[in-house]
Amino acid sequence: MGQNGFMVTTSFSICFFILLMLHTSRGDMSYSIEEEMRRGSVIGNIAKDLGLDVKSLSDRKARLDTDRTSRRLCDMNLSTGGLIVAERIDREEICGPRVSCALIYELILENPLEMHRIVIQIQDINDNSPRFSNDQIKLEIGESADKGARFPLDEAHDLDTGVNAVQRYFLDKNDHFKLAVNTNTDGGKYAELILDKELDREIQQEVSLLLTASDGGSPQRSGTAVIHVTVLDANDNIPVFSQAVYKVSLPENSPLDFVVVTVSATDADEGPNGEVTYDFGRVSDKVKNVFSLEQKTGEIRVKGQIDFEEESVYEMRIQAKDGLGLVSYTKVIIEITDVNDNKPEIFIKSLYNPIPENAVIGTEAGIINVQDNDSGENKNIRCSIQHNVPFKLVPSIKNYYSLVTTSELDREVVTDYNITITATDEGSPPLSSSKTIQLSVSDVNDNSPVFDKQSYSAQVTENNKPGSSICSVTARDPDWRQNGTVFYSLLPSEVNGVPVSSFLSINGDTGVIHAVRSYDYEQCRSFKAHVVARDNGSPPLSSNVTVSVRITDQNDNSPLILYPAPAGSSIMTEMVPRAAPAGSLVSKVIAVDADSGQNAWLSYQIVKSTDPGLFSIGQYSGEIRAQRDIVGTDSMKQNLVILVKDNGHPSLSATCTVYLVISDNLSDLPEVNNASYDEPSSKLTTYLIIALVSVSTFFLTFIILVVAVRLCHRRKPRLLFDGAVAIPSAYLPPNYADMEGAGTLRSSYNYDTYLTTGSRTSDFKFVTSYNDTLPADQTVRKSPSEAGGEDLTGRMEGRQCNEVKVVLSISIAVLQMERSL
Repeated sequence: MGQNGFMVTTSFSICFFILLMLHTSRGDMSYSIEEEMRRGSVIGNIAKDLGLDVKSLSDRKARLDTDRTSRRLCDMNLSTGGLIVAERIDREEICGPRVSCALIYELILENPLEMHRIVIQIQDINDNSPRFSNDQIKLEIGESADKGARFPLDEAHDLDTGVNAVQRYFLDKNDHFKLAVNTNTDGGKYAELILDKELDREIQQEVSLLLTASDGGSPQRSGTAVIHVTVLDANDNIPVFSQAVYKVSLPENSPLDFVVVTVSATDADEGPNGEVTYDFGRVSDKVKNVFSLEQKTGEIRVKGQIDFEEESVYEMRIQAKDGLGLVSYTKVIIEITDVNDNKPEIFIKSLYNPIPENAVIGTEAGIINVQDNDSGENKNIRCSIQHNVPFKLVPSIKNYYSLVTTSELDREVVTDYNITITATDEGSPPLSSSKTIQLSVSDVNDNSPVFDKQSYSAQVTENNKPGSSICSVTARDPDWRQNGTVFYSLLPSEVNGVPVSSFLSINGDTGVIHAVRSYDYEQCRSFKAHVVARDNGSPPLSSNVTVSVRITDQNDNSPLILYPAPAGSSIMTEMVPRAAPAGSLVSKVIAVDADSGQNAWLSYQIVKSTDPGLFSIGQYSGEIRAQRDIVGTDSMKQNLVILVKDNGHPSLSATCTVYLVISDNLSDLPEVNNASYDEPSSKLTTYLIIALVSVSTFFLTFIILVVAVRLCHRRKPRLLFDGAVAIPSAYLPPNYADMEGAGTLRSSYNYDTYLTTGSRTSDFKFVTSYNDTLPADQTVRKSPSEAGGEDLTGRMEGRQCNEVKVVLSISIAVLQMERSL
């Protein structure tokens, strides 16, 4: 027995070594371990065996895959690369009576995708003792039995295999029986009781024997059963089965109580010795849970659920016993056939979610694995996805597929994709299953902000309140989160040499533009600014837009009267001939307004006059004309109060007084001047006396200066009554030019001013021509007499003329005041 066991063990080791070499030659990795190893025990080092470093296992997402029905008894330690025991491994539970027992795993590596087959052979250890199906074996042996008669005994069952299975049987020493050990066709050992000495029922009716079965393991294990022999009268026939082996096929999912096979045995004896009953022999608990046996009929029926994926073959021993206890055995083999009862299963092994929208065509978005627990054609699977998504499945290795892109992605068009994967097997009828993957597209900053208008315009009334909003710009960016967050700012630029930031400010978050200062239409009528909208992406993208700001006029300037001179200047009197007919132009009021448009449209009217019906003024021209013929009875002194009003809302106005003298003689003019100053003043008298003394002192010098003045002037004076109104153009303020044709000065006026000559109070005549106009941006700094003097010939002569004119002006004023005294 020892030599036989050694040869069997050696043969098994050689076969296992050859099998291991075959697996290795195919590139598979094989390991061998004993059952019942502690959890965490190291089986082998996968990283070392594959020639990889440990870091590569983590980077390539190494994992062990098993079928759905398989338990994960082993696992992999990614930190060390070791293959370890994860759960208790019981070879008998996993493989039952099969000699070869192996766990098969698939090692999956990504980037690139690889698969290695790992076979773990589980070696049996002697962890189970032999066991009889019944603790007592009852035999009824007739006393007529001959010496050497054999009586088969119940076979002891050991869940272990090989040398760890039942190897020997022992029988306690007795007077009648000895033991013989035989081997079945399947390698199992059973014992037969041999009658060594005839029985005599009259001497001993019952015999009790102790039967021991032992295995060949180390340490050795054993089990016992008591043989109870009842001595009977002669029963010389045992039941005989109709077949030595019953082999049938049974579809999985067969209904309960379905008759699988009927075994039959006959006994040639009569009466109770020929009555046969059936029972299970050496079978596992799993068989008893799935099948039942009718003792009288020998029908084997379905008792539990039949699942091909769980067990494909069932083997059992059936015994037939006659009425006196003679037994015979047969074997029943039930092969389970597969039915397409399992739908394919879809597993998402990895998914790159979200996937960037700038992913190139062919980018791998995930790895899909499909499995079907059926066999044959029922296990073949076809995979597909719907056609309305930019993805496709590319077959890889053994039911693995790569999900790759087929076109460019755009998150602004589609943000999420629901990809439905359908797996269909080739069974009849085919079964299918589906799984939907939600794949998001991550944003990339590929869109610049876009303004909702190509340009913006705003209208602001001058004198606005600083800080008030004038308009708002809006830009939209279809990108997401920070890539779509828009901030606004002003591009640096200048308006009339001043930074635009001193005119406008913008809210960086809302795009609302505010006025920084109060605007003045007369200084600036319009300007432009450039707004930039920039997103918060990396790198940021931006776009520009132009904002045109137009300032509208407000009636904030009153009319300015240029002629006659404003209050505080010397009084200018105009002479009107007594024979002036109706409609004659006697004077003209000239005014301007710094505003524009209707705010600068001026109208004139007489609000007070000495003789209301004598003179009229043009409503828009300001020309004063005789309304009727002047007659001798009209008052010589005529004072007109003129109101100049613009067309704004509300309108602004100014007034002036025009002094007219109706006379043909210039000598009447001083009397008019005297009339204008009727109120005596003590201070004025004092000043006039001082002036008179001064004039007397310089009288001789004055005569000489008069001669010099006549030499300076080259043209002759004109009389006041010739209808011309004299005013120097230097009276125009610097910024009062024609406002786009809408103002009051539609033509340039150059006037000469004269003093009367030949009277008893004013014996001198002063002539000055004002033909030069000042630039628009120049302030009047010189008096009309100084401006006229610079037009004379030569610098030296001009200086002399200025001195003469100053003295002359003082002298004339003094003479007039002297006469009034």
